[in-house]
Amino acid sequence: MNDLWNNILEFSQSTTTRIGKQLMQDFGRVQADSKADGSLVTKADKWADNQIRDAISTQFPNHGILSEENNTVFPDNEWCWIVDPLDGTTNFTRGIPIWCISLGLLYKGSPVFGYVYAPPTDEAFYGYWQGDSELSLPSGAFCNHRPIKTSDDNISKNHFFNVCSRSTSVINSDFPCKIRMLGVASYNFLTIATGAVLGAIEGTPKVWDIAGAWVILQAAGGCWISLKSQPFPLVVGEDYSSKSLPTLAVSKPELIKIFKPLVD
Repeated sequence: MNDLWNNILEFSQSTTTRIGKQLMQDFGRVQADSKADGSLVTKADKWADNQIRDAISTQFPNHGILSEENNTVFPDNEWCWIVDPLDGTTNFTRGIPIWCISLGLLYKGSPVFGYVYAPPTDEAFYGYWQGDSELSLPSGAFCNHRPIKTSDDNISKNHFFNVCSRSTSVINSDFPCKIRMLGVASYNFLTIATGAVLGAIEGTPKVWDIAGAWVILQAAGGCWISLKSQPFPLVVGEDYSSKSLPTLAVSKPELIKIFKPLVD
């Protein structure tokens, strides 16, 4: 791995670890306010967002930043970070130990590196995705520096499928897997990347919910299916604060034809 990607990985690890330590002090102890779109925000979200943006600006002054709490318009930068300072705010405020800090690094509007840290479980996920870029990238997906890979299993009633609160209509007695609802978009997709879950649907994720996991899931061998509009490349000047990106993800291509009719 060359110096650029070593630097990016080390920065992501040190920054999210530092932010995560403080967030753990606030975990389950802060009150949330409602935003215009109905989602929740706390002083911890805002603090973490400011800290991450300041760290990026210091370390990578030529990189743009798109974040959930600030800078929601995609900038005209070759490189841009997408920041979700606290994915899973409802879990965070209620003391449920599933929430993440998510970073995605975009090159010419498309993610090429993702890093998602879950402080309560001390899990650090990251991966690299070449896509159509001309970059020379490392390869693979990892959790705590160990390679991860999606499951090659076929569907059974003993396997899992994740849903969000806005996609519960897919649940019925004929659904081919057990259903789980974790409350965190990025973590929903990362459980597919680790091989624990065969598929997941998120009905209304925003770009900061998915940018980091988008890379990691595909680098681990999974498939990303956009149910509305393709999320990437992002468009310069577009405001992504209200743009939802409904998504199905599965562990292998053969499962698309099984799950997609059930969630359309």
